[in-house]
Amino acid sequence: MLVRPEDWRPQGVANLEDRAWDALRETGRSVCVTAGAGAGKTEFLAQKAAYLLQTGLCPYPRRILAISFKRDAAVNLSLRVQQRCTPEQARRFASYTFDAFTKQMLDRFRMAVPAPYMPPANYRIVFPVKGDYQDFFRSAGRPNIDHKRFEAAIANVSLPIDDQDIKEAARLFLRAYWEHQYENFAEVLLTFPMINRLVKYILEVNPEINQALRLSYGAVFLDEFQDTTSAQFSLIRTCFEGAETRLTAVGDDKQKIMGWAGAMDRSFDVFTETFNARRISLLSNWRSHEELVRVQHVIAAKIDPNVELAIARANRRVDGEVVAIWDFKEREAEVRQIARWIRTEVDAGRVAPQDVAILIRMKANDVETELGPALEAEGLILRNLDRRVGEIAIQDLLTEELFETLFPLLRLAASGRNPEAWTDSQARLRILLGLSDEDDAALGRLQRESGVFARELRAYMDEHPPAAATAMEVLNRALSYVGRERLVGAFANYQRPADFERVYQGFLILLTECTAGQAQWSDVLDRLEGLGQVPLMTIHKSKGLEFHTMIFFGLDNRTWWSLNNDGGEEMNSLFVALTRARQRAYFSFCLERGRAFEWLDELLAPVGVQHIDGDLIA
Repeated sequence: MLVRPEDWRPQGVANLEDRAWDALRETGRSVCVTAGAGAGKTEFLAQKAAYLLQTGLCPYPRRILAISFKRDAAVNLSLRVQQRCTPEQARRFASYTFDAFTKQMLDRFRMAVPAPYMPPANYRIVFPVKGDYQDFFRSAGRPNIDHKRFEAAIANVSLPIDDQDIKEAARLFLRAYWEHQYENFAEVLLTFPMINRLVKYILEVNPEINQALRLSYGAVFLDEFQDTTSAQFSLIRTCFEGAETRLTAVGDDKQKIMGWAGAMDRSFDVFTETFNARRISLLSNWRSHEELVRVQHVIAAKIDPNVELAIARANRRVDGEVVAIWDFKEREAEVRQIARWIRTEVDAGRVAPQDVAILIRMKANDVETELGPALEAEGLILRNLDRRVGEIAIQDLLTEELFETLFPLLRLAASGRNPEAWTDSQARLRILLGLSDEDDAALGRLQRESGVFARELRAYMDEHPPAAATAMEVLNRALSYVGRERLVGAFANYQRPADFERVYQGFLILLTECTAGQAQWSDVLDRLEGLGQVPLMTIHKSKGLEFHTMIFFGLDNRTWWSLNNDGGEEMNSLFVALTRARQRAYFSFCLERGRAFEWLDELLAPVGVQHIDGDLIA
């Protein structure tokens, strides 16, 4: 049943700020929403999706397309919509990353790519590094090409290359690279920038496909828009410029940290001009309390002197310093004292290990090697979310549909009566099976069948302690119950067998690792989920996440070699790190690693950020 727009109310939150209401109700034109850290950008998009679907302003059968920069952000947004809408409405909300959106488009319409660019169905996605490009440059007789500029050209030059208005030498060289990727290996090798160009080509030469896309989506959401590349935006323009589809772009220029990856300049201005969008800024910060917001504003003002002061909506719930710089002379003392401090906070019941995040600028594996043993000596586990299990990073695995569908079933079987696992598994299976809330017979059958499966798997777990061999059997039983073909049919990411196997193998490797030394399956799944472990991740991977306490490891001029008083992308990274915290944010400085930033001390001192002797923190 639909709700009249004037009667609609937000769900899951008490209310929205006035400006958010304006942005939500604006359906006559596109909207550009700029919002700082903690403003609830994802929640705003979820509420706007619910508003459009529940009022009929996005009428059946039209859908909403949401494109996020990161996979976990796309999953988070999708889950929030599912919690607020009926299954029938939620199925009309499609949430992708840019890469996932273009990949599913290529897989659906691959046969529409004109020769010689049409790839075979078994193409392989690759992530070239500098050496890969240099190998091609040498084979082409041009070893001195700058690989970054060449990579940018691949991403931005449209197809067919012979029709583009570029220098003849560049045209020949780019064409040679495409031929190299198509002809010189056992499989055709495509990068995501190449897939982007292929999809743009499909839409340009097949107007009926482009028109179908426009008719399918009544609204488009673009999350973290500040990190959108020129190539990605050019594809959005091809898809929707001049259409009746209304776009909502959301983001924060102060959190632009992907310039090195091609994020375009003046992104919000360009969007506003292209789509004649209405600009609205949100002011609330629902994540951090007033003292944290005051410190965040100092950094924000260095990035944008005209930035408005955010309104802190969270309450302070801790004592002592909430922002500080911990000073150490030696690396050994730094890792030892940080580990002891976390141990003390956990033992005092002030925070759980998984709520203390270690953020770094780069090289997570190196930091794991150094900090991991110190935490282990204190009886703590450092979980490097950047570490790869097979061909997928742990952080990416945890947001895959395969993982999110099977894990609640494993948890339900391992723990017996578990209302949360039961509710989660039922919700995901209902979506997977396409069951309606009103189909009582089908819902009852699902409950009975999943209950039987959980009991059978629990009996197997009771008889077979955690081990590598039993981990494979447990995972395969869950997969068999859900159905591989059903998963492949439901999720576009798994249309190609290689993509499904990459995720499955990563899941199996991590599950197997978590069985080591464990006597109970419930403990295995705790480890798999990350409970009781201190997460380690880069700033880039922390975007969109929040933690009770954030510790940034490595505030020195070597780690931040390009951080200066003039702002720029490194200042944005510092701002992002600081804004992940709900209650406390600490920065670790070690003299053995590099020198301190005197200008930063002068900037932060007026808002109470002081240096603390690291030997005194624990």
